[in-house]
Amino acid sequence: MVGWAIAVHGGAGVDPNLPTERQEQAKQLLTRCLNLGIEALRSSLPAIDVVELVVRELETDPLFNSGRGSALTENGTVEMEASIMDGPGRRCGAVSGLTTVKNPVSLARLVMDKSPHSYLAFSGAEKFAKQMGVDRVENDYFITQDNVEMLKLAKEADSIVFDYRIPKVCGTGVQSPIHMNGLPISIYAPETVGCVVVDNQGRCAAATSTGGLLNKRMGRIGDSPLIGAGTYACDLCGVSCTGEGEAIIRGTLAREVGAVMEYKGLRLQEAVDFVIKERLDEGKAGLIAVSNTGEVAYGFNCVGMFRGCASENGFMEVGIWD
Repeated sequence: MVGWAIAVHGGAGVDPNLPTERQEQAKQLLTRCLNLGIEALRSSLPAIDVVELVVRELETDPLFNSGRGSALTENGTVEMEASIMDGPGRRCGAVSGLTTVKNPVSLARLVMDKSPHSYLAFSGAEKFAKQMGVDRVENDYFITQDNVEMLKLAKEADSIVFDYRIPKVCGTGVQSPIHMNGLPISIYAPETVGCVVVDNQGRCAAATSTGGLLNKRMGRIGDSPLIGAGTYACDLCGVSCTGEGEAIIRGTLAREVGAVMEYKGLRLQEAVDFVIKERLDEGKAGLIAVSNTGEVAYGFNCVGMFRGCASENGFMEVGIWD
């Protein structure tokens, strides 16, 4: 028996001038989701069930960029993606290109539990969702007025850096300071959501869900559904990442935490710190993690990360800044 631990995140990379009202809304949502997970853990729900439960709650609330409230593509539609992984046996499921599935993380869970595959995308994932009878809605359900207005700004301005719905218009002809794969991007939405849990049996699990980049190309796939990049769980730990997807993919960030614990013998926080410092190159990102001994940790190299964590020994923290 070990003490349970849980962590949640709502994205890395926060505007330092974020209005106080927005900060409080984010903290309240993170606290609510933490308490939901804590109650489930106290009821002896397995880690894999808890991460799905918590991420479903995050997907249902439009505050962060997942499920309802997802960032819009260049065509003004929503294409969502998610993944989930169960440490025991390293079972996993992932989905991309969803346009009607109300809770992408639950479809990822069904891919893991009810299909012979690990990853389904676009029309194949939608067909599977229909076969499984999951809740499906029209694409309009996911679209918020905030994101419609932000997409309009993204298309009208030459360069916008997007930090938690607070746009900074850089001006005509001024290149964006945010780069992916060496190229400037016009807009950046960091609010991926995720949850990691270790239960009192020492079982680790992780789940991540997102709408991706605002104004992204149709068909773009980020790190969130990629096992080993945005999400990873094994016997040692569970990890969920957020931030610049292309940098996270190149660094196989989530898997690296488990790898340096296994091969370098690092403790959880040491592993998180090492990976954030050594595996992101010029990228900006953050992650949350738990270990099979009941540790909980997080790290980020950008301005802020929406996160919350708690453990059975009474520790609880919800924060945004360093």
